Amino acid sequence: MNKPEISVVIPVYNEEAGLTALFTRLYPALDSLGLTYEVIFINDGSRDRSAAMLAEQWRARPDATCVVLLNGNYGQHMAILAGFEHTRGDIVITLDADLQNPPEEIGKLVAKMREGHDYVGTFRLKRRDSLFRRKASAAMNQLRERITRIRMADQGCMLRVYSRRIIDIINLCGEINTFIPALAYTFAQNPVEIEVSHEERFAGQSKYSLYSLIRLNFDLVTGFSVVPLQWLSFVGVVLASGSAALFILLLVRRFIIGAEVQGVFTLFAITFFLLGVIIFALGLLGEYIGRIYQKVRARPRYLVRALLQQRDNRAEHSR
Repeated sequence: MNKPEISVVIPVYNEEAGLTALFTRLYPALDSLGLTYEVIFINDGSRDRSAAMLAEQWRARPDATCVVLLNGNYGQHMAILAGFEHTRGDIVITLDADLQNPPEEIGKLVAKMREGHDYVGTFRLKRRDSLFRRKASAAMNQLRERITRIRMADQGCMLRVYSRRIIDIINLCGEINTFIPALAYTFAQNPVEIEVSHEERFAGQSKYSLYSLIRLNFDLVTGFSVVPLQWLSFVGVVLASGSAALFILLLVRRFIIGAEVQGVFTLFAITFFLLGVIIFALGLLGEYIGRIYQKVRARPRYLVRALLQQRDNRAEHSR
């Protein structure tokens, strides 16, 4: 098979209800570009008929389709990394399977890439999410930008384009927990961001729970910055100085005023506050230590159960 010009990477997890619509819109959108392409679907341990539907689509379009079947659910970003390892195009595009980012926008991103950029990010001005999710996402974007110094207007939008050079560098990284848009941004020499449209989810619900979103933000913050540790050190200095000043104040009042019973409750409040800070500090340190622990174990980030692809003009099913 000849090398394609464009590779589209799409992670899939329990998207049975929307896959047919995705196939119907995606391939015509790519055909209209007049470029050779490949679409790489990564089934991230779906429990519905998603894997079977992807296999059917591969049989229908083996010339432009590759299906990576993982043996479990490893998360969206690990699935995308698995897809990156099978891309061959000079331009690599990531796209969600829920059709919230229309496949018809791909042409606009490719055209921007042709202007000489090596990374094209996107931001959604008219998001079709709930008000709470939009506000929470905006607040977290600002906080992450302050901590990581990675300036991205919308870090939650996965419709992005990467150059072959950036993909090759990402494939060399062995990180266990990472955030792909931010990781690629750190390697980009001429990045740019453009606005894209955003539609309502075609079917189903978001796969990200509140815990998953918090987990993702912790991965981003601890994976790209040590600022939280520096802040923790600063807080420790402030608390130590405040504790010393309070001790001196209480000692002086003891000699001047005498014993004060009501001061016991103040000390209790201060003690509980300090315990909260200590527990938070231990949790933050645990995040960094946990990343080191996962790294040194050197276990595979994911396991591929089966690979549906066509090579040398013949279809192959490898395990």
